Amino acid sequence: MRLARLPALAGFAAVAALLAGCGGPQSIIGTMNPAAREIEGLWWIAFTSTGVLSVLVFGGLFWGVRRSLRAGRTHPADDPDPATRAREDRWILILGAGLPGVFLTGFLIVAVGTGFSVAEPPSEPTLTVEVIGHKFWWEVIYPEHGIVTANELHIPVGEPIEVRVTSADVIHSFWVPKISPGKIDMVPGRTNVIWMSADEPGAYRGQCTEFCGVQHALMSMLVVAEEPDDFEAWLARRGRPLALPDEPELLRGLEVFTDAGCAACHTMDGRVRTAVTGSPGPDLFDLRSRRTLGALAAENTRENLEAWIVDPHRFKPGVRMPAHRLGEDDLAALVTYLESLGR
Repeated sequence: MRLARLPALAGFAAVAALLAGCGGPQSIIGTMNPAAREIEGLWWIAFTSTGVLSVLVFGGLFWGVRRSLRAGRTHPADDPDPATRAREDRWILILGAGLPGVFLTGFLIVAVGTGFSVAEPPSEPTLTVEVIGHKFWWEVIYPEHGIVTANELHIPVGEPIEVRVTSADVIHSFWVPKISPGKIDMVPGRTNVIWMSADEPGAYRGQCTEFCGVQHALMSMLVVAEEPDDFEAWLARRGRPLALPDEPELLRGLEVFTDAGCAACHTMDGRVRTAVTGSPGPDLFDLRSRRTLGALAAENTRENLEAWIVDPHRFKPGVRMPAHRLGEDDLAALVTYLESLGR
């Protein structure tokens, strides 16, 4: 293999690696609503045009370097005439400065137009949801239905949803790339608004995109898009009041919950809180029905729930929840009770 081919092969390998990293559950490729598809289209325009532009600019750079090296090795009498040199200088200037300027101007125009076109939903939102960012989890409130949950946002398919976001502590940022027209900051003391919609049922991953502390990378969420009938059924189940357990094991678990101090940070009433700060921990009303623990830090299984209670820092170092040293019987009773919530 000739050494001259190595730069080209390295370039192809870099592009292949870049494209391979663009997929996955948290990607702007393969979006699920018209506005998000416009953002995806803008990304493809940027990717393709910058690729072509880079080839032209670096080609001009290598051409200029090669010309300078060649000029240093030749006799002054062999140098190109002034007209030829001026023409070459002009092309180098066009490739190095003119094309990037044209590209940046054109891309700015397209980007601003895309921003205006996706700013508003295609129709009036049918549902309003409030999302409060905490270190490092998401509080989700349905104010029209008196429902509070955490780390999972349920929405009906095919309907625009208004999402009002704020923060209880530091600046976070709300982003669900496949079904939202962008990201939006969550600022303490301020409410910002964004909208989203999903064309197909599914669980779409969201992420905090503003560095907020040691567990910023593990501050994730799921937006669960359901058919309208399934969403209404979820609202009905979620709106039922929490009944006091009547089984001895569940009553024992509730007693451990109280005695161990869990109620100091967690509520289980499902009612909308009047203060943004609320309790420092998520509402546990429907814990069993959630797919994950700790904002997608671990799958919601009995084994992981036990391990989380004993040492949550094993899954999420720096999380505000302290470790609990409970006896084996108390731990089993507590987990049994928690698993009964949201069934």
